[in-house]
Amino acid sequence: MRARGASVTDIAVLVVAADDGFMPQTDEALEHARNAKVVTIVAVNKMDVKGANLDQVKAQMQQRGIVPEDWGGETITVPVSAVKGTGINDLLEMILLQADVLELKANPKAESAGVVIESQVDVGRGPLSTVIVQKGTLRTGDAIVCGAQWAKVRAMFDDQGSPIKEAPPSTPVRVIGWSGTPDSGAAFRAAKNAREAENLAEEEAHRLKKAVTTVDSAQKDISVEHLFANIAATQQKVLKVIIKADVFGSAEAVKQLLEGIKSAKVSLEIVSTDVGLVTKNDVIMAAAAGATILGFSTKLENGVTPLAKHNGVRIETFEIIYELADKVRELLADLLDPDIKEIKLGAAEVRATFPLAKGFVAGCLVTEGKVNRNAAARLRRGREVVHEGKVGTLKRFKDDANEVRAGLECGIKLDDFNGYQVGDVIECYDTQKVRASL
Repeated sequence: MRARGASVTDIAVLVVAADDGFMPQTDEALEHARNAKVVTIVAVNKMDVKGANLDQVKAQMQQRGIVPEDWGGETITVPVSAVKGTGINDLLEMILLQADVLELKANPKAESAGVVIESQVDVGRGPLSTVIVQKGTLRTGDAIVCGAQWAKVRAMFDDQGSPIKEAPPSTPVRVIGWSGTPDSGAAFRAAKNAREAENLAEEEAHRLKKAVTTVDSAQKDISVEHLFANIAATQQKVLKVIIKADVFGSAEAVKQLLEGIKSAKVSLEIVSTDVGLVTKNDVIMAAAAGATILGFSTKLENGVTPLAKHNGVRIETFEIIYELADKVRELLADLLDPDIKEIKLGAAEVRATFPLAKGFVAGCLVTEGKVNRNAAARLRRGREVVHEGKVGTLKRFKDDANEVRAGLECGIKLDDFNGYQVGDVIECYDTQKVRASL
């Protein structure tokens, strides 16, 4: 999202906290601005906070090659306070001054074109998007096309939510009237009329569908090695998910985050990514695919919950993206067979053997821990495991016992085993199932 924002603009404002200085996210944003080759203005925020250190921030700027103007460099640096509003007017003046210096110009009379910043589905108004007009003037009633989506602009709203009739260059505006949600970061352009915009969008949709079909056809022509690899992949455990988010950018961020969760034991398959409410169609799709629905900053349509319960579809909703990622890791781990952990309970050394009915019992001294009746046990003779079974008989003198602790003597018989020798060691243990890790 930061990279997309940097590529859209001509001047990037890098906000740095005066008390914390440059953080990993700040460095990432700076790198995106550099890659986009745009001019950077640094706004040092939180100047009203105790511990604010402007000189420290400027020293960090110098270390990163963006030397402040008052330190002999070319980077405009403005101290501001978002809470108190101080310095904001100075920042706006510096942005306008930099725009004059760079001679940034656009033709308001050209055909409108620009880029989609964000898109979403509104319950009352349908698909809508926030766009920035980069050239020309966008007006109510204009027809525009963006990839496989098109719109006849029914209404536009500015950044304050007020309706407007036209948007000249560099104006951010919310557009209503789309056929669907356009991709964030995609460019839009004007069309002569709604019919032409619809035809252009249909051609693009057909081209994309044809490209997918070509890829699928190419994948069918595979070697024997690929065939065996595909068979192995079908045997691997897979967590299928459907992502629904409030806006396209959030859905994109969630998808990228989940794609970054890698495991050799289990795989993650994203069935669908979309924006808007979790609908009944999503539940039907999830039921057919055996998928879990992940909702991020979105709500459920009326009737979804009982339908999901009836179809056995799991729906998880989140407001914090890291909680979503943690939950997905848990779901992946739950698909794995649990690890078996062995816990040693105790050990007993065979000191003598005694006949008992048709077999023999081992006279033992418990050397560590405890020996329990019916506990899993193994008989070791040196390094060799001679027998594995359960403690069938456990006696203290002539009485049956349920447990004998270290330092006490007892008689032990393992199942129907009779081949005890003096010096053998009987180990008792318990097994526990532990959730496997990715």
